[in-house]
Amino acid sequence: MNMFENLTEVEKRYDEISLQLYDPEIISDVGRYSELMKEIKTLSPIVEKFREYKNALKRNQDAFSMLDCGVQDREMRELVELEIEESRADIERCTNELKTLLLPRDPNDDKNVIIEIRGGAGGEESALFAGSLFRMYTMYAESKGFKFEVMNINETGLGGIKEVSFMVTGDGAYSRFKFESGVHRVQRVPETEASGRIHTSTATVAVLPEADEVEVEINPSDLHIDTFRASGAGGQHVNKTDSAIRITHLPTGMVVECQDERSQFKNKDKALKILRARLYEQQLEQQRLAVAADRRSQVGTGDRSERIRTYNFPQGRVTDHRINLTLYRIESILNGDLDELIDALITADRAEKLQAAGETM
Repeated sequence: MNMFENLTEVEKRYDEISLQLYDPEIISDVGRYSELMKEIKTLSPIVEKFREYKNALKRNQDAFSMLDCGVQDREMRELVELEIEESRADIERCTNELKTLLLPRDPNDDKNVIIEIRGGAGGEESALFAGSLFRMYTMYAESKGFKFEVMNINETGLGGIKEVSFMVTGDGAYSRFKFESGVHRVQRVPETEASGRIHTSTATVAVLPEADEVEVEINPSDLHIDTFRASGAGGQHVNKTDSAIRITHLPTGMVVECQDERSQFKNKDKALKILRARLYEQQLEQQRLAVAADRRSQVGTGDRSERIRTYNFPQGRVTDHRINLTLYRIESILNGDLDELIDALITADRAEKLQAAGETM
């Protein structure tokens, strides 16, 4: 099936769903109605662009028909020739945009996301950098209308963060954060450095799509759960109650701690969400390795050992090494102005997928 046969089938399916959404039986079935609404939302941009393509094609054909009929008026002939040029350009543009729209969609793009940040090499400076990244992502989330909730945080005495896990909720959250996984490097002069030497520190970021219970089933017998007293700069309940939770997933050895809430139950619920997301990410990584065994993705989404970005304070620049993009506005980026970086990564990913698709489109 070529691309346009595929598009015809997509449009047919879109029309079928549009009719079903007026069916009283469908409307009364909340689950089915929600499922169809989600599907039609995915199909809508494809169908709209396909109809735009067909309109441009008809304009082009009609203009050629007028020429074939032998238009004598010079001014009219010029207008027809202009219509041919413009419609041909619209056909080409719509074709390219349809190729992008038909690329396999990441099924996790619409999901909420759990982000984990850990200080890496560099001691207290890396913890301070981890805190800067946490602030950057939460400010970006707010600018996009997403909500965020801290799941667990382990702070240092000097205002840094050893590690933090937080959830970002909102339509398309994962699609905006998924390329942030990896090692982030900072180059700056620490406030404690009297000689003015530039230090290099790192922090790791893991971006995990939230997993439903259906997608990752956890057997309670596979869990070892410990309770302990919270520690660190966390609030009035610290060191007073055994509200903190540590869950060990015995089959994989994964350990998740959560101590941000006063309630042991709430901490356990948050810890299970993090564990489920990590297990789901592990499954996804295994699938990615199987699919891309002979080819490494340019952008990548999951390699936490890969150095992806450098934040250089003396030069005021941020460089994303995966796409060789350097922006000289480090302050605005660390204040959450990430759209230019993220849009460039999405564009590079799409371009690579289009190249891989090649003649199959």
